[in-house]
Amino acid sequence: MKYLMLVCYDPADRPAPDDAAPDVEEWVREMDAKGIRITGNRTRPASDATTVRVRDRQVLLTDGPYAETREQMAGFDILECADLDEAVEVASRHPMAWAGMIEIRPFWPDDES
Repeated sequence: MKYLMLVCYDPADRPAPDDAAPDVEEWVREMDAKGIRITGNRTRPASDATTVRVRDRQVLLTDGPYAETREQMAGFDILECADLDEAVEVASRHPMAWAGMIEIRPFWPDDES
C-alpha cells in the first residue's frame, strides 16, 4: 500500500541535537535500497507557499500555507509499505520524527472510489 509521509516541523522549536537521531541522507539511502521510498523531496519554506481557492468561479490566491499553524511542511516522501505498521516503523526512523513530526496518510486504493 502507498503512503504519503508529510515531514513537518515547528521553526520556532529547535530542540538540542540528539546524537542518537539518524541522519536524513542515511535514512533516504536505506529506504531507497529497500524499495520502500518511491520518491520524496524537501519543500521550500511556508513563506514561499501560495494557497489556491476557487469561490464563485473566481480564483483566489493567498500568500502562505493553507492553515494557520506553527508546524510547517518541510518535505514529503511516498512510501510503499505492506501495512500501516511498516509505514509507522519507517516514519519513526526518519530524523524529523526526532525533532518535528511525521504524518502518514494512505493513498486511496485504485479500485476504490
